[in-house]
Amino acid sequence: MKAQFYRKILDNGMTIFLEKRELPIVSVIFAVRNGGINEKPEEKGISHFIEHMLYKGTPKRNAKQIAEEIEKKGGELNGFTDEIVTAYWSRIPSKHLDTALDVLGDMIKNPLFNKEELEKERKVIFEEIKMRKDNPQIYVMDSIQKYLYSGTLGLNLIGSYKTMNSITREDLIKRFNLVYQPNNLILGVVGDADFDKIVNFAENFFGKNKGKIPKIPFSKMNRSFIEKRKGVDQANLIFAYHTPLANSFESYVAQILNYLMAVGMSSRLFSEIREKRNLAYSIKGESNINKFFSYNTIYVGTKKENVNQVKSLILKEFENIQKSLTEKELNQTKEQILGNYYLSSEDSQTHLFNLLSYELDGDSRNFYEFEENIKKIKVKDVKKLSKIKEYSFFALIPEG
Repeated sequence: MKAQFYRKILDNGMTIFLEKRELPIVSVIFAVRNGGINEKPEEKGISHFIEHMLYKGTPKRNAKQIAEEIEKKGGELNGFTDEIVTAYWSRIPSKHLDTALDVLGDMIKNPLFNKEELEKERKVIFEEIKMRKDNPQIYVMDSIQKYLYSGTLGLNLIGSYKTMNSITREDLIKRFNLVYQPNNLILGVVGDADFDKIVNFAENFFGKNKGKIPKIPFSKMNRSFIEKRKGVDQANLIFAYHTPLANSFESYVAQILNYLMAVGMSSRLFSEIREKRNLAYSIKGESNINKFFSYNTIYVGTKKENVNQVKSLILKEFENIQKSLTEKELNQTKEQILGNYYLSSEDSQTHLFNLLSYELDGDSRNFYEFEENIKKIKVKDVKKLSKIKEYSFFALIPEG
């Protein structure tokens, strides 16, 4: 069934989109086209810090009231910071859409950046840094970009103790005023809503100020490193390689290759490393593809003694794809990826995130061409991309 989809760019530059559905639920997201990739090394983590602070109060609502207005109406409220976006979302019964728009809109337009709350939240982020470091799987996934990119993209999105200690209230306000302007904002909705009402809200709520997104240089590279740590029992490793950017045909080929290699229990590496050789419990493949940078990763948790063997098996499997990939296996993988595409569309929140991803890369309407683009891929396209000449590798292993 064809989606009821609407999209408009307002006179002030703000982008609005809606996929209308009949269920009495609505998911709403406000996103700013700014994240870790837009930060200087000495201010790394400032976008994530701003995200935290926007939940801490406005002249109209304190932090408790922000949460209560959504949650007491049966809704959810949260946000996230990524390399290319910072976003604030709610899922709520559709009869309370006006509440979600008003609360989220108030947050991203009128934050107080209260001094006392700011210092409290700085401590919270320090604990978040510790938490991510103490979880080996999260730690290696956070770390792999430093072996793929130099410059700001090679630094941890959440920042460091040094950068988080140095960021001041004035720094936060200056960055907020620079980027949180209508021309940098996206308002997306999936659910039972009226598009004209959403547009009218945005036109009346937001002004016409123009913002600017900082452009910070980075460059691709490939490096490998093994880190030793006391207190861990398992080796956690990440194999990563650069892939074509979003909006290219090859970016869809990269997603197929990711599925073939390491997505699900039917993937080649799951069969080879876990089922055949019993070398690991967890094997995962992920694609991080956008219009600014793009790479695939393969994660494996294994014994320290098996790290080199697992790495060799990964490289060998890329060679095997070039030799043995058949039309049947490719079609099965297409069916898998398209099935996951449909399943993710069932949940309005996940579907909203997917639409936002396409909007950040240029146009949310391109999301609906996903199936067509996947079906175009040929065996020769996957074989060509599987010729991995350079890669990055990082492993955290037990010391001793």
